[in-house]
Amino acid sequence: MTLVATVSLAPPPPRIVVQSSFATEHAPMSPTPDQPPDKKNPWVQVGRYSQLALLLPTGIVVGWLLGSALDRWLHTSWVSIVGLFLGIAAGMTELIRTVLRDTK
Repeated sequence: MTLVATVSLAPPPPRIVVQSSFATEHAPMSPTPDQPPDKKNPWVQVGRYSQLALLLPTGIVVGWLLGSALDRWLHTSWVSIVGLFLGIAAGMTELIRTVLRDTK
């Protein structure tokens, strides 16, 4: 049994890229990954601060609701308290992550 390996030294075929002028002229003005969004834009700041205002209460309510649902399903009375504390911890964690991300 003989194995033969062939090596091609020819360059790969060229890639053809078609770009119309319509796509570049009418492209939406979204930031690219190497271009950060404008942090001075007031609407961006409103969005960030409203997110901060909703993170903690949402985590608390979701944790409590899940705990209450488990209480009803398992016929217990203490799981809602655990869900409440887990919701507080999740909300605080996400709040700290968001603040640290936005201050960079």
